[in-house]
Amino acid sequence: MAPLAGVIQMNSGLDRGINLSMAERLMEAAVGQGAALLVLPENFSFLGGSEEEKRAAREDPVQGPSLTFLKDFAARHRVWISGGSIPLADPGSSKALNTCFLVDDTGNVQGRYDKIHLFDVDVGDGTRYRESEHVRPGKRPVVVETPFGRIGLTICYDLRFPELFRALAAQNAEIFTLPAAFTVITGRDHWEPLVKARAIENFAYVLASGQWGQHAGGRQTYGRSMVVEPWGTVVAQCADGIGYALAPLERERVARCRQRIPCLTHRKL
Repeated sequence: MAPLAGVIQMNSGLDRGINLSMAERLMEAAVGQGAALLVLPENFSFLGGSEEEKRAAREDPVQGPSLTFLKDFAARHRVWISGGSIPLADPGSSKALNTCFLVDDTGNVQGRYDKIHLFDVDVGDGTRYRESEHVRPGKRPVVVETPFGRIGLTICYDLRFPELFRALAAQNAEIFTLPAAFTVITGRDHWEPLVKARAIENFAYVLASGQWGQHAGGRQTYGRSMVVEPWGTVVAQCADGIGYALAPLERERVARCRQRIPCLTHRKL
């Protein structure tokens, strides 16, 4: 039987304890339904707030409370976790790193990805985002071998950069995890088409886990977390609200699609 992946949809705020309790409840429900791989949304343990609150929320990259939570949950439930993203302290800098950890079913970190593309955008309703003001970008694509297939790690705004996904596919990534906090304005028009496009272009699964609802500071996120299979079909999706969605991961499906249309081997540029 193909293993099940679960995308977790949250409505995170400023209280880390409340956020971690919400994540634990949803994750346990997904595990109870058979999930072996869980994907949390971007900033699952802290979202919103002032610049001072964001700076105060930065965590230790080795022993921070959010990473400790992920490791403990993974070991206790014997599941793999793509840990959304966590604001990490960046030694020698006043900025943070927006980091996703991939934790295995023994609680050990198997991969770490620092978000490369930062969200510096005026979305059109007078709302301005400048992630680079408090986050330092990462530099390196990351692919990890897992029992489910080779996983390429991405975060939110990375979705708009197909060259990153192609670089991951060039490292034989078969699954992309995409923790996100897409705005309502951009999400309602772009979220699903872009997630599908990244799956189709690379004949890979995309496990897209988003924030949903109203957050501190007035931010509104779109949700609609989903699993898209390699042919581009949405096979599981969350409704509005917090929750989760489950779908099987068939590694052979990736191989069949790539064999049927071998565009990855036909590249000229």
